[in-house]
Amino acid sequence: MHKTILTSFVTSSLAVLLASSAAFAQSAPGGVSDNKVKIGILNDQSGVYSEFGGKSSVEAAKMAVEDFGGKVLGQPIEIVDADHQNKPDIASNIARQWYDTQQVDAIMELTTSSVALAVQAVGKEKKKIDIVTGAATTDLTGKACTPYGFHWAYDTHALAVGTGGALVKQGGDSWFFLTADYAFGYSLEQQTGDFVKSSGGKIVGAVRHPLATTDFSSFLLQAQSSGAKVVGLANAGLDTANAIKQAAEFGITAGGQRLAALLFTLAEVHGLGLQAAQGLTLTEGYYWNLDDKSREFAKKFFARTKKMPNMVHSGTYSAVTQYLKAIQKAGTDDADAVSKALHEMPVDDFFARGGTVAKNGRMIHDMYLLQVKKPGESKEPWDYFTVLATIPGKEAYMDPAKSGCDLVK
Repeated sequence: MHKTILTSFVTSSLAVLLASSAAFAQSAPGGVSDNKVKIGILNDQSGVYSEFGGKSSVEAAKMAVEDFGGKVLGQPIEIVDADHQNKPDIASNIARQWYDTQQVDAIMELTTSSVALAVQAVGKEKKKIDIVTGAATTDLTGKACTPYGFHWAYDTHALAVGTGGALVKQGGDSWFFLTADYAFGYSLEQQTGDFVKSSGGKIVGAVRHPLATTDFSSFLLQAQSSGAKVVGLANAGLDTANAIKQAAEFGITAGGQRLAALLFTLAEVHGLGLQAAQGLTLTEGYYWNLDDKSREFAKKFFARTKKMPNMVHSGTYSAVTQYLKAIQKAGTDDADAVSKALHEMPVDDFFARGGTVAKNGRMIHDMYLLQVKKPGESKEPWDYFTVLATIPGKEAYMDPAKSGCDLVK
C-alpha cells in the first residue's frame, strides 16, 4: 500500500513538473510559442475592396510561407483568413477571437482604414503585431501608432505626393473632391488638398459619399458645376471604378475636366478596361512589369490566381516574408523581440528595394507614378501602365518626426 501511495505521489509530481516545464517553454522569451507561427489575413473578401486585396492577398501570404520553407525556427507556419466586411466591430471581434482562442501571432493586410485602426488598437492591448498592407490612412503611423503596428505598402501621403503632385505640375491647379465617407477618404482628401495648396493650387469644393454607393450622379454633377480642373476621387476599389464610368456618362472628361484616381491599382484598371481607364494617372508601390524581379513574382502569382498582382497583393507577400525573417533573427516569436527586429532589418526584395522601417512603423520605400496606356499601346495582357517616374521613399512618405507618433522622439 505504501509503495502504491509513493508511486502515485511520484507520478503526480512528475506530471506537475512536466506541466510547469511546458508552461515555462510556452512563455519563455526564446523559441516559438504554441509550437507554431500563425498569421491571420483579415480583409474584405466579398465587398467593394474584394479585388483590391481579397482572397488574392491570402494566396500571396501562402506563397510567402511556402517560399520561406513552411517552417521558422523549426516550427510550422499557418495562414488563416477571414472577411471583415469593412466593419470595424466585426474585425475587432475576429481579431480578439484569433488572439484569445486560436493562437494567432500576427494579423496582416487589413484593407479599410477604419478596420485597420480598430484592429491595431486590439493589437496594442494584446501585445500582438499587425502589418497593414491594404489600408491607407497615415494615422496608423501617426496619432494611432503602437509599438506593434507596421504600415507596409503605401499610404495617403504617398498617394498625395505622387498623383496629386503630378497633376498640379501638369496645370491641374484647381480641385474638387469626391470623398469616401470614412477615415481613409478624409485622410486622402486632406493630404492631397494640402499638397495641392502648398504647390500653388486651390481647393474649390468637396462632397462625401457613402462607402459602396452605386449612384454617383448627384456627386458628379456638383463636381462638374464647380469648374475645377481636376476632380479628385478620394475613394478606392469599385467606388472609384463606378465613379469613373459614370463620369464618362456625364461627359466630365469630354468637357475638359481631369479625373485623379487617388487610389487606383492594377486590379481596378483590369476590371474597368483600358478603353475607360486610359490616360488616368495613379500611384502604386509595385508594378508587375517593372523589371525581372517584379515579373518573376508576378508569373508565380498569376499561375495561382489567374491575375497579375497589385501593390496590396505583393506588399502582403513582402510583409509576411519580413515578419518570418524577423522571427528568425530574434530567435523567438515574442512580439517585443520581433518588433525590434522588424525596425532594425532592411527590407530588400522584389517589392521594396532598400526599404527601411521608421520608428513609427512606417516602411519607407520607393513609389511609382504610372499612367494607364491607351488600348493600342498595350502589347500583352495586363500590360496597362507606363512608368512616368520613380518617387524616392523619403519624398513619398511623411517625415516620421512630423507624423504625430509618440514613439518618435
